[in-house]
Amino acid sequence: MTEIGFYHLTRTALEVALPKLLGRVLATGGRAVVRVGGPERLSALDAALWTCPDPDWLPHGTPAAGDPDLQPIWLTVEDDAPNGARHLFLADGAETARPEAYDRVFDLFDGNDPAALEAARDRWRRARAAGHALTYWQQGPNGWMKRE
Repeated sequence: MTEIGFYHLTRTALEVALPKLLGRVLATGGRAVVRVGGPERLSALDAALWTCPDPDWLPHGTPAAGDPDLQPIWLTVEDDAPNGARHLFLADGAETARPEAYDRVFDLFDGNDPAALEAARDRWRRARAAGHALTYWQQGPNGWMKRE
C-alpha cells in the first residue's frame, strides 16, 4: 500500500512549509503533483512558489501554462498526475481516489483550523482502514517532528 504522511501545520502557512518539502522531492530527482482545493488557491500557490526564498527555484506549472510533461512540479485542482509524478501533495482538504498511483502521499492540513483538523482525522481513519502505511508529522520549533 501507499505511504501516506499527514503533515500538521501549526507554525507556518502552506505557502511557507510546502516549498521545502517540494525541494526535497526535486533533490532526489522526483516529480510531484500538488492538488489544492480551488482555482484561487492554485493561483496564489503558483505565485508563492515562484517567489519563495528556500529553495529559491521550484520549477513548476499549472493547467493555465500547459506542458505538464515538462514540469517537475504540477499544481492542479484535478485528481491526476499528467507530469508522471510519483509524489502527491494534498492541501485544503483535497483528496485522491487513487493513492496507489503514487509512491508517497503528503496530506498537509492547518492544525489551527478545527474543521481542517477534524477532516484530517477522518482522512487518517479512512486511510488506516484501507491498509495504507501512515506517518504523522507535526511542525515543531526546528522543523518537522515525527510523532507516534
